[in-house]
Amino acid sequence: MLKTISPALKGTAPKLKITGIDCHVLLAPDYDASFTSSAQDSLVVVVHTDGGVSGVGECDANPWMAKACIEAPGTHTMGLSIKDMLIGANPFDIGGLWNRIYLGTAMNGRRGMVIHALSAVEMALWDLCGKAVGQPVHALLGGATRDRITPYASLQPAGGRFEDYRDALCQSAEKAKSLGFRAMKTEITMNGPYAHNGMRESYDRHTEVLAAVRKTIGYDVTLMVDVQYLWDDAETCLSVIKDWGEFQPYFLETPLWSDNVREMAKLVERAPMKIAFGEWLATRFEFEELMDVGKVQVAQPDVGRVGGIGEAKIVCDMAKERGRTIVPHCWKTGISISGTAHLAFVTNHCAFIEYLPPQLCHERLRRELAQEELIFEKDGTIPLPTRPGLGVEVDWDIVKRYTVA
Repeated sequence: MLKTISPALKGTAPKLKITGIDCHVLLAPDYDASFTSSAQDSLVVVVHTDGGVSGVGECDANPWMAKACIEAPGTHTMGLSIKDMLIGANPFDIGGLWNRIYLGTAMNGRRGMVIHALSAVEMALWDLCGKAVGQPVHALLGGATRDRITPYASLQPAGGRFEDYRDALCQSAEKAKSLGFRAMKTEITMNGPYAHNGMRESYDRHTEVLAAVRKTIGYDVTLMVDVQYLWDDAETCLSVIKDWGEFQPYFLETPLWSDNVREMAKLVERAPMKIAFGEWLATRFEFEELMDVGKVQVAQPDVGRVGGIGEAKIVCDMAKERGRTIVPHCWKTGISISGTAHLAFVTNHCAFIEYLPPQLCHERLRRELAQEELIFEKDGTIPLPTRPGLGVEVDWDIVKRYTVA
């Protein structure tokens, strides 16, 4: 059996059984399919028990597909139903259930969408267990090892012209700094497969944007750069970023395709900044390849994709063994942001978490669906949450309003 993580309890767990699982496909009415933003939709999963305690989770994947992965009936021992495997089970056996589902769906899953869907279920179980024993999730993960974490703001571009794109990022950077952020990440994607608004600007223009953002915020703020799989190979990437060291980027995120791990290793060897990857990856096995073959210095597990909070913790432990840094990816609502924060509080080598307060985000679901307990303070940090479970309050009227399946 695979190594897994279950809640660390001081006493005996309450005797509860899982009685039901609800899957809500949410879609913002103003969504734009041309956006490169998965925060416009969500799969919200609620796990219920016979004791009246429920937990909530979400995943970052196509919500219709994820819903089908959870609810689809099983037809043989290698393709069982996630939902059926959970009904009647002990919710505190999170690790055992993860193994059971991983093995029971292996022919259809092992990676990709089934694991992403499992992430939402697993997250809901941690929330449920925390509520059942009156403990925050970080306590169930073994206990917080620090009392504050540092978030970074993801800057938002706009427009379809170079000047509009550059200026929007600089304005977003100014606003983030005025709110107290000590770290931020700028998207610079005006070319490549996920170019903003189909833009096709030269690579020199990408350097101009980075220079403008750095000039805007100064050098007392940590700056990260996300180029969203812009280049095909290490040599082309290096020809552009070789001089980016003068702007002191903390890392360069997803410069190459996620499967191109051997090119990653070439890039890591010569790049003037750390290289970060992992937002799309599922399970510890993909991260093992990322770190051992790709040699990536910053691993970015997403609790709503990698397989859940427990699987993300295993990835964090693997990174620690290898001397790597963790900066989790998270581009969903307060549900996933809360799960990410609890993970960070038990992971000292987690340098930052991705955090987008309502003042900085465009996506309706991010603003309206859930209110996390997390408090962004004036010194640019988030103190330890204390509420049971994930500590997130879901607006069920919003769930009802935006549910489409």
